[in-house]
Amino acid sequence: MPSFLVTFVHSGLNFIDLMVRQGNIDNPPKTPLVPGFECSGIVEALGDNVKGYEIGDRVMAFVNYNAWAEVVCTPLEFVYKIPEDMSFSEAAAFPMNFVTAYMMLFEVANLREGMSVLVHSAGGGVGQAIAQLCSTIPNVTVFGTASSFKHEAIKNSVTHLFDRNADYVQEVKKISADGVDIVLDCLCGENTGKGLGLLKPLGTYILYGSSNMVTGETKSFFSFAKSWWQVEKVNPIKLYEENKIMAGFSLLNLLFKQGRSGLIRNVMDKLIKLYNEKKIKPLVDSLWALEEVKEAMQRIHDRGNIGKLILDVEKTPTPLMANDSTETSEAGEEEEDHEGDNENKERIPFIQQ
Repeated sequence: MPSFLVTFVHSGLNFIDLMVRQGNIDNPPKTPLVPGFECSGIVEALGDNVKGYEIGDRVMAFVNYNAWAEVVCTPLEFVYKIPEDMSFSEAAAFPMNFVTAYMMLFEVANLREGMSVLVHSAGGGVGQAIAQLCSTIPNVTVFGTASSFKHEAIKNSVTHLFDRNADYVQEVKKISADGVDIVLDCLCGENTGKGLGLLKPLGTYILYGSSNMVTGETKSFFSFAKSWWQVEKVNPIKLYEENKIMAGFSLLNLLFKQGRSGLIRNVMDKLIKLYNEKKIKPLVDSLWALEEVKEAMQRIHDRGNIGKLILDVEKTPTPLMANDSTETSEAGEEEEDHEGDNENKERIPFIQQ
């Protein structure tokens, strides 16, 4: 398979990276390993017979680990050109979040006009991508849960916003007595039963993460067991009787284990078109130097981010904002960090701890 050699400039941090660090995934590579599954950078070398790309091109890519390395080699099928108006930090925040959101909404759940969606962790990178994509379809109602300190920043991106610790089931039913058409669950645990209970007939519940299993600095068998036993045991007969659909989604498995890179490329083409039409825009929480990866991962662990955290190989060890404004007008509409602008002021992350 023709390969690219890419100089890493920015890399996205995802909750799956935290799970890898804590040993909460099956069959990780043997140590030592370099984490990271997506990056943006500049092409430095091309494999034989590669067409359509040149040395010096700006690209973003999926990587099966090693995205945090200074130089990344990845097969051609996982590489995409960065749109002209997209910064490197935006590009590093784009593939995982928006492809995951698009696949769940349109390929699995078949989102259509007038539907309703419940999304957990609405302030995170995937949550904000889901909200933006829902806004491209007329009359879609988005119910979101998030920590209360995030509400002011993301209130314009969802229709109804609830505190993550509140009884969101009753709050949703006050607004929509029949429930919702789509539930997107990255939490697992007790939220699985709640999500299934909220579905309308012909509704779709999709599990795409299990962040409730991550509670400490290391892997906890107690946390894992607690989350597992809180999951409502799904009875297929009950699904049949209630006309409900239960699904799971893992982008990394789809790419690297199930060989669906062609499908993902089609989705990326659609997403880049939406970006160029200014209908979607990656939301970057903050930039971090490689030396600060521990602090950046702690921010993800504490659910303190709004949007995506980015590792920036060119930055000094002081957290920097992705733009010159300390405030965001609304989800995904902050001013971009223009390409080649290295005069950004040093700033603390967007959300105060």
